[in-house]
Amino acid sequence: MIPVQGFEGQTVAVLGLGRSGLATVRALREGGAEVVAWDDGPRAAEIAEAEGIELRKLSRPEAFEGVACLVTSPGIPHLYPAPHPAIAAALEAGVPVDNDIGLFFRSFGQGDWAELDTPPKVVAVTGSNGKSTTSALIAHVLEHVGRDVQLAGNIGRGVLDIDPPADGGVVVLELSSYQTDLARALTPDVAVFTNLSPDHLDRHAGLGGYFAAKRRLFAEGGPDRAVIGVDEPEGLFLAGQLSVAPEDDRVIRVSSARKLTGPGWLVYARKGFLSEYRKGRQVSSIDLREVKGLPGAHNHQNACAAYAVARTIGLAPRVIEAAFHSFGGLPHRSQRIAEAGGVTFVNDSKATNVDSAKQALRAFKRIRWICGGLQKEGGLGPLLGDTGEVVKAYVIGREAADFAMQLTGVETEVCTDMATAVARAAAEAEAGETVLLAPAAASFDQYDSFERRGEDFAAQVEAVLGQAQG
Repeated sequence: MIPVQGFEGQTVAVLGLGRSGLATVRALREGGAEVVAWDDGPRAAEIAEAEGIELRKLSRPEAFEGVACLVTSPGIPHLYPAPHPAIAAALEAGVPVDNDIGLFFRSFGQGDWAELDTPPKVVAVTGSNGKSTTSALIAHVLEHVGRDVQLAGNIGRGVLDIDPPADGGVVVLELSSYQTDLARALTPDVAVFTNLSPDHLDRHAGLGGYFAAKRRLFAEGGPDRAVIGVDEPEGLFLAGQLSVAPEDDRVIRVSSARKLTGPGWLVYARKGFLSEYRKGRQVSSIDLREVKGLPGAHNHQNACAAYAVARTIGLAPRVIEAAFHSFGGLPHRSQRIAEAGGVTFVNDSKATNVDSAKQALRAFKRIRWICGGLQKEGGLGPLLGDTGEVVKAYVIGREAADFAMQLTGVETEVCTDMATAVARAAAEAEAGETVLLAPAAASFDQYDSFERRGEDFAAQVEAVLGQAQG
């Protein structure tokens, strides 16, 4: 646990008693604060009683008398589309509002750090797509060389729930826009921006607000080094804003779409090869085509970002390359779960929007595509240019028929449920083809989460292959 500093003897209010909220309560208490809390959920009283927390309805005008700060869970709106009543009440009372990420950076680096030979570092990763894989890959590379590393934030443990890092330790944080938007302190040693595509637009009042939330990771104190994906205008702009000169090597530009040129620090992937350039000279090259845990151009961008971070920490190119080959990938993200009769089954249930599904479709040849679910804004039009390798689409979800009608130029079959889609795709697939779950939609019409959807896909694949072998 990271004890929260700066509130000893003061009362702090916590809104939301989920995973991050409970970790926040415990860390605040460990730092000497008094805690009151509120949660709108039906189990709030039960949770509060188990933890010995005083429940206080924070939406009341008088609720914030004597309160030093309100700490809110990331899923609770604080501005758009409308602030939660408790947050609105805090703002009216002039009480600062923060989240667990802000408390983490406020409190990290305390205790016995003066006795450490090598101060621990924090690497923070944000972006629209690829941040989970990038974060996990960075942690894997560091584990490969025996470094003390912890993975936290949107992946792994809660940020305040981690152990105080050891000498030379590294904390890798995956941070969403919900987390970076509100945190009052953001001071990582290395910050990564993977890419930007439209998502969570209602929460941020449009694409500009969404980018502004991501950009705060590089503005509130600022990292010592920034790794920036420059394949979108926003990333290119951000890299330019952070650089003071063309050769400024505090900013590492990353691309998986083109060769980068210039005197700065550059890492790009082209035709399956990662290249690193510094001061106009090539430093190293890695063949990514045989790295099975990182298929496709989108994963090559993740590899470039992770490679750049590892280089800033001082690792040699060949050491990083060896670690890449032992990376198994993350569940539900281009995860190869089975192969039978020359047919590969890939679970990319995390492809919950059009852009991430597009990247998945670009990563494989001769695809039997399982797609569908709760559609997001904008429709499927931007996806249609990347369906050339789709042999057939098998559409699931409550809106399967409407979803299928949008896939013009693609042979489709409305299956509605996962079991039918997997059975039909497996029965029709031929050697050399890939049965790919890349829904291009949210899961909530049929599943509690994209993880549950991916687990169902894996279970149905196992059942179908088991029947075939029997």
